[in-house]
Amino acid sequence: MNQNQELNYQRYLAAKKSVDDRALNRRVWDSLRNVLRARFSDGPVRVLEVGAGIGTMIERVLECRLLIDAHYSALDLRPENFDYAVNYLHQWAIRSGVHFEFQADNQFLIRSHGAEIRIEFATEDMFDFFQNRQAASNWDLVIASAFLDLVDISEALPVILDALSPRGLFYFCLNFDGLTVFEPATDPKLDDLIISMYHHTMDKRLVAGLPSGDSRTGRHLFSALNGLGAVVLSAGASDWIVFPEKDGYQVDEAYFLHFILNTIKNSLTDCPELEKGVLDRWIERRRRQVERAELVYIAHQLDILGAKGF
Repeated sequence: MNQNQELNYQRYLAAKKSVDDRALNRRVWDSLRNVLRARFSDGPVRVLEVGAGIGTMIERVLECRLLIDAHYSALDLRPENFDYAVNYLHQWAIRSGVHFEFQADNQFLIRSHGAEIRIEFATEDMFDFFQNRQAASNWDLVIASAFLDLVDISEALPVILDALSPRGLFYFCLNFDGLTVFEPATDPKLDDLIISMYHHTMDKRLVAGLPSGDSRTGRHLFSALNGLGAVVLSAGASDWIVFPEKDGYQVDEAYFLHFILNTIKNSLTDCPELEKGVLDRWIERRRRQVERAELVYIAHQLDILGAKGF
């Protein structure tokens, strides 16, 4: 793949689905299922997913029958993600032989093996969404998947917790926690430098002039949640591990790797610590490893299930 080739974000999110499926911590997921059944067995569960992307978490929830009766609001800032998600979930429903029904604008219904999930998509900034719907914000479950490491948790967590119902739960999964590995090594010192600088860009990232992200979000969530009076019910590692099997990478995971490399390149393009051309050559060597089905990629992450209170 050419270094300058444009990569599609929605295809990346679709390729990431199999990586996420392997990574998600099963003990935390099972705890979520058990607590949901214990707390909300008498009616529809009101669910909000922030940073919902193209609907892969909705697909997962339906496949695993995590929710039986739910009103599911999927929030994402990008309108193109919503457009992709509707088709993505419709095609999944056709393949799975389940009922998919378009209703009002941005709303549809899925019935699957006794479960009924009413889904509404909203394309809006998270903070604007909570402010505009303050009176109606009484969610039983808020999901944030691979999202909180892209925002300032000191600003986001109070807003999310305030929006939960008294018995409300939060499921924050795939939170990056400060470790990136590429194997085999190319130039160990250069590898370490580039990865360290890449993490540094997460810590210094600004969106609209405000802090947005943290390379150690996973571990920092514990003290941040504790400081807000929330209770962690379950936690565990959810590392991304992408590696070639006998016949190469699974599904579309080579594309996933190319996207990760492209993200690193874009993050470090104007970095003064790297001599001109050094980053491009490093990225190209890594791309060739992907094309030859040699590259192993690991990113350490954490899943956390918790409650606003008891």
